[in-house]
Amino acid sequence: MAEPGTRAAEAVADRGWRLRHLPVLVVASVLMAAVAAVAGGLARGADGALGAAAGVAVTAVSYTLTTVVLAWADARDPQLVLPFGLGVYIAKMTLLGGVMVLVASTGWPGLVPFALGIAAGVVVWTGVHIWWLAAVHARRAPR
Repeated sequence: MAEPGTRAAEAVADRGWRLRHLPVLVVASVLMAAVAAVAGGLARGADGALGAAAGVAVTAVSYTLTTVVLAWADARDPQLVLPFGLGVYIAKMTLLGGVMVLVASTGWPGLVPFALGIAAGVVVWTGVHIWWLAAVHARRAPR
């Protein structure tokens, strides 16, 4: 285990490490949103295109928010990561659940593509994040 303060010194030396992966993930999400819009449009017309792209966008915004909040908390004190992470998660899931219930009550035909867009956004974000950690970050980490 590292000596106390070692991690803090390393973090100060490389302040961008907590968010370094974010641009790659956002670009992958934008590309996925375009693909989802085309697929949703082919399946359900304009409502499907809008719903699918919006689902991917919701996922990207959600994960970006979490990343930024956790990076901020970790930069202040690593013991803040758990409470802030749980708080953001509870807030996001409550808001998402409320939005889904409201949208479902309108009978909007883009709801199913919206839900599928969320799922696709999760898969793409998670997959690209795993790739980034395994391929890019692993090369940068000291051995």
